[in-house]
Amino acid sequence: MGKVKVGIIGGSGLGDALCGQTRGRKRRVSTPFGSPSDAVIETRWAGVDIALLNRHGPGHMVPPSAVNYRANIYALKKLGCTHIIASGAVGSLREKIRPKDLVIPDQIIDKTFRREPTFFDSLSVHVEFAQPFCQVLRKHLLSCADAVKTTVHDAGTYVCMEGPAFSTRAESEMHRLWRGDLIGMTCMPEAKLAREAEIAYALVCLPSDYDCWRPAPAKLDKQELTREIIGNLTQATANAITLIKAAIERFGRIADAVCPAHSALEMSIWSDKRMIPPAVKKRLALLLGKYL
Repeated sequence: MGKVKVGIIGGSGLGDALCGQTRGRKRRVSTPFGSPSDAVIETRWAGVDIALLNRHGPGHMVPPSAVNYRANIYALKKLGCTHIIASGAVGSLREKIRPKDLVIPDQIIDKTFRREPTFFDSLSVHVEFAQPFCQVLRKHLLSCADAVKTTVHDAGTYVCMEGPAFSTRAESEMHRLWRGDLIGMTCMPEAKLAREAEIAYALVCLPSDYDCWRPAPAKLDKQELTREIIGNLTQATANAITLIKAAIERFGRIADAVCPAHSALEMSIWSDKRMIPPAVKKRLALLLGKYL
């Protein structure tokens, strides 16, 4: 098996659940972009090096718009991660995608506007992003669907909204007209930054409810509805952990596979490399060094 290290980014539910039950070395990683959401836990599963990061920090104190996505991805790159499996709670925009199912999305619609979207704010770098998720890693996750007793959907378009409020009914209906399948708040710019860092990235989505396009049963009051959503997320979290662990145990199947993300910057640097200031080269050496 080739030298790989898998970063796992835990979102709502899964972050606290997975990091809380995993023993390993905690690393506080410094980056040119500030501090990551939390210490990274380094450990090994089934002979594979793992780096666990809780996207929202301990106790889910960091809201989606305040997550330092650049620091999170840079920290995993600095620790040697070649692949990232991320998770995220979502609302379903489709009847067939039921709460407690899992979805391995294949497309993104980005509606965020308050977040730093790139590492390269001082030079021109344009990565190819037509396929925002690593197809090798996606297919591997799908091949492990037999490990869980729930439906694992093999595609879906993730609409990433800014938040923190949820959608209006009109917005929810609009997202469905856009052919969105899932609505969430954390996939972007995380996926794009992983591509800029030349890390293969795939996402496991955890539907906790139908978005407001589908009204909740009138018989449920607010407390009952909240309990139902939390229950759905708890079960989806357990399913996602099982799937991710199976993917790690079987990682040898793809450890030597060629992932296009691993050479994403090869043809993406448009700035004249001779004109990049030494300070910028130093700051971005981890990301650009092999091309400069």
